[in-house]
Amino acid sequence: MTDQFSKKGEAWSARFSEPVSDLVKRYTASVFFDKRLALFDIEGSLAHAEMLHAQAIISPADYAEIQRGMAQISQEIASGQFEWLLDLEDVHLNIEKRLTELVGDAGKRLHTGRSRNDQVATDIRLYVRAAIDDITTLLATFRSALTDLAEQHADTIMPGFTHMQVAQPITFGHHMLAYVEMFGRDAERMADCRKRVNRLPLGAAALAGTTFPIDRLRVAKTLGFDDVCHNSLDAVSDRDFAIEFCAAAAVLMMHVSRMAEELVIWMSPRIGFIDIADRFCTGSSIMPQKKNPDVPELARGKTGRVYGHLTGLLTLMKGQPLAYNKDNQEDKEPLFDTVDTVIDTLRIFADMAGGITVKPEAMRAAALQGYATATDLADYLVKKGLPFRDAHEAVALAVRACVDAGCDLADLSLEQLRAFSPLTGEDVFEVLTLEGSVAARDHVGGTAPKQVRAAIARVRTQLAK
Repeated sequence: MTDQFSKKGEAWSARFSEPVSDLVKRYTASVFFDKRLALFDIEGSLAHAEMLHAQAIISPADYAEIQRGMAQISQEIASGQFEWLLDLEDVHLNIEKRLTELVGDAGKRLHTGRSRNDQVATDIRLYVRAAIDDITTLLATFRSALTDLAEQHADTIMPGFTHMQVAQPITFGHHMLAYVEMFGRDAERMADCRKRVNRLPLGAAALAGTTFPIDRLRVAKTLGFDDVCHNSLDAVSDRDFAIEFCAAAAVLMMHVSRMAEELVIWMSPRIGFIDIADRFCTGSSIMPQKKNPDVPELARGKTGRVYGHLTGLLTLMKGQPLAYNKDNQEDKEPLFDTVDTVIDTLRIFADMAGGITVKPEAMRAAALQGYATATDLADYLVKKGLPFRDAHEAVALAVRACVDAGCDLADLSLEQLRAFSPLTGEDVFEVLTLEGSVAARDHVGGTAPKQVRAAIARVRTQLAK
């Protein structure tokens, strides 16, 4: 057979005595989802071709033809004119077949010194690296939007909760900065993951390397990789980087889901802390009064979807012997969907953050419930010389009395408060106000408005780098 490909397009067909059945073609083909790797495949192929030319493995004329052909293929893909063929199984063979049609034998020489095993591993790393860069940018945008919201409400008092019970007064700005911190750690995880993504497998060939005098470091530099994968077996079979990315994505989506849960709760009329702009909500087909927070709710659901992809990839890899196995074809769809889900979610949440209307009166009213300043009263007594455990007991008795009387601690008279501790002075009422409570937490990481503004300045400095 004179051509690398049979009439049906298989690159290996000379070995077989009968064609692959149509059912098997459909079952084993990946072209209709891995075609999104096309431009990364072309980028990797051009770097490989440049190295082959530099090492005198292919001629200058062949290299020039490969460049010309790849430029046309890129244009065809961008314009939607490229014809993707199921018979050619995957993105790699589709592009290679078209290149051969355009430039003849030069196209056939491109695959010298490589295999689809190291080729696809390179494509996926290029794809994940680009996805991480996009996600990192979106995280910065989202954090900036949350920081703006925090600054607007650095003084807005709301109840802080533990066990979903009113615990201590905090500010809404402080609460938003908690999510800024979470998503900052997500950015750090993505950056750390990128270090291990950014290693070049190309040159490992099928599994053992190649007999051609290739220069892997040259290709790595051309493609912007920090290093090469140093073992050919591991290079073609490793999917740790994809699993690690999905793990980081799962943690990121967990943070999104926690925020989504609070937005749903806060928007409930029974709570009424916030409203979300109409463009992020939907109505009911039967109840005309409804305004449903669909975006946060759906984000909670999509979080489970990303968790499932992580579990799927771990399960995919757990039983594979070295080196490459066809199982690995199943890595792409969960990876692609994880990237799409995270990117879409971050885009819409960054926009939605600017569409949140805070209701300070409702927040303040809620903070006045549940004896949120009880800890402040205990701290006050400690500063007067009472051991903390005794102060805790005295305030607990005061709270019980307030529960029975249906009033707040601030409603008790000085005489009533002294009944629980004679150390109580006239200055006690300063610590029983919501403003006094939050202002007293004046240290790094505290909820005092002064510290909230300092934290905002730190975040903005980080984001400006």
